[in-house]
Amino acid sequence: MGAPAPRSPMLDFRAGMLAVSLVLAAAGARAGTPAEPKIGQAGKDVIWIPTPEPVIARMLAMAQVTGEDHVVDLGAGDGRLVIAAAKHYGARATGIEFDAGLVALARRLARQQGLSPGRLRMIQGDVFREDFADATVVGLYLLPEMLLRLRPRLLKLRPGTRIVSHHFKIPDWEPDEVSWVGVRGAYLWVVPADVAGGWRIAGSDGFAADLDVEQSFQRFKGRVQLASVKAGLRATTLRGDAIAFELVDELGVLRAFSGRVLGDRIEGSFRAGERAGTWTATRR
Repeated sequence: MGAPAPRSPMLDFRAGMLAVSLVLAAAGARAGTPAEPKIGQAGKDVIWIPTPEPVIARMLAMAQVTGEDHVVDLGAGDGRLVIAAAKHYGARATGIEFDAGLVALARRLARQQGLSPGRLRMIQGDVFREDFADATVVGLYLLPEMLLRLRPRLLKLRPGTRIVSHHFKIPDWEPDEVSWVGVRGAYLWVVPADVAGGWRIAGSDGFAADLDVEQSFQRFKGRVQLASVKAGLRATTLRGDAIAFELVDELGVLRAFSGRVLGDRIEGSFRAGERAGTWTATRR
């Protein structure tokens, strides 16, 4: 007989989440034990309504989670998103939840799934106070006013960090991707690098110019001061730390720039007509 066909990661995901659901049901059915958390119960800032498993699957897929990631769920509830991230993607995962009963339940479910504290942690704490600066993926199912309060901290995360939210958008920040699971929305943002301000461009072909950039989240526009004109930018893109734009120089040559933002420095390559080379930019 031949080797068995490889299992689908989605089938493994659904089977694992079914096991979590069965544990939840069994826990709720036990008599004589302390009351289990209930869907709809009031919390510090929100009521607890867990994200459905198919939405969790889509959110993690949108974020392209891998074993190299640290997934942090803010308002983690019973831990189902971080359990899925750790169990099915091998990620290091942290859930932050204010309600002590939900934290205890999530820890119990994690043990049932064979996840060690080194792979998955549940922290009883306030999402506005706990440190999650080392996250590479952030999960959310919070009200818009809470997301607005969190937005400055989310924008300070390392460029390229992926943020996924169920149902609610981060106010004023247009998502990079929107998916629908039935009638439920799932949203993805990629934290952009900070490129606003003045830059000095230097190309390996001798091209040099001052660039001024205005930025709104992952969108930006700018102008380059050439000898006698100010040239506007076109085809601007910014995804994480990856930047690209074009401009027409004084000789009428279309120059296409792409590169990586490294704090106060940008490095990359350009094409100008038939020529190609490298370029850098430094803040001025």
